Amino acid sequence: MGRVGAAGDNAAMESFFALLQNDVPDQRTWSTRDELRTAIVTWIERTYHRRRRHAALGWLTPVEYEAIMSTPAVQAA
Repeated sequence: MGRVGAAGDNAAMESFFALLQNDVPDQRTWSTRDELRTAIVTWIERTYHRRRRHAALGWLTPVEYEAIMSTPAVQAA
């Protein structure tokens, strides 16, 4: 991270929270905090992590990476 007030410091987190807010809390009214918490965790695990590109995977999404890696195994069987 750069100096205090550097514009790029929070860009990644602001992008994440903007996606989260548009996809989960703003969609409906939640009865309890636990219900909202469950919806957020579900969104992160099922949606965000599956479509986010990872540097360790060559900038592929986990779904794309698994498709590429499992194809030779299927053909060999």
